[in-house]
Amino acid sequence: MLRDMATPESDPQEHTHSESFLRSLMRRQLKLSITCALSFLIALLGLPLLNYFMPDAMSGRVGGFTLSWLILGILFFPLVWGIAWVFIRRSIALEELEVDEVNARKR
Repeated sequence: MLRDMATPESDPQEHTHSESFLRSLMRRQLKLSITCALSFLIALLGLPLLNYFMPDAMSGRVGGFTLSWLILGILFFPLVWGIAWVFIRRSIALEELEVDEVNARKR
């Protein structure tokens, strides 16, 4: 016999776990997103501030580049990739932790 697809059979308890699971996961990922965004903004806004407040140090030469250009041209992109890598790894870890917690409650 065919079941009506508009009214799926589901356990109300299962739906409650799913909703709390998503709420908790979204809250933790929001904290992670804010932390990563703040790290990026500090890096993005830090260079002009360093140039303004420490012009002598930022105009010093390191490996043929001024420190300012070394940070901007060489070190900035690996920093952004590092922030993205941390975000992805931590996000996956949060999802796995939440799944483990929900599975533990079902047992």
